[in-house]
Amino acid sequence: MKTKSLVELRKTAEKSVADMPDGDLKVKAFEVILEHLIESQGATAKAAGRTFDASSRRPQKKVEHTRSTTGRILVLRDEGFFRSQKSIAEICDELATHGWHYPLTSLSGPLQVLVQRRELRRMRHKKGNKTVWVYSEP
Repeated sequence: MKTKSLVELRKTAEKSVADMPDGDLKVKAFEVILEHLIESQGATAKAAGRTFDASSRRPQKKVEHTRSTTGRILVLRDEGFFRSQKSIAEICDELATHGWHYPLTSLSGPLQVLVQRRELRRMRHKKGNKTVWVYSEP
């Protein structure tokens, strides 16, 4: 596909979302419209004897992965945070460094779900007089 036609498609997509307020919804709408325009252009090019290589597009990030508590904990796991055992307080602090603030009491449920799905491992650990759960990679 030629650069000139891509620029025209981008401008068309920008015009389509121009009246929307800035934010995630506008960005997503722009992406969907542009992708639709490119695909329809690709079908037109294919009919004209040219081909459009869909693999040349960049893979999209999984934004929904980071919107839920469990998704955000999985982001920490993917970053290698759980290579050593971590308590709920340490997990809460690390989430806060990413800008995701949760009370300690709201993390035990999502952590348990991840343990049940075998995405994390949970073990009892003795800290002083207390016995606490610590989480690590499976």
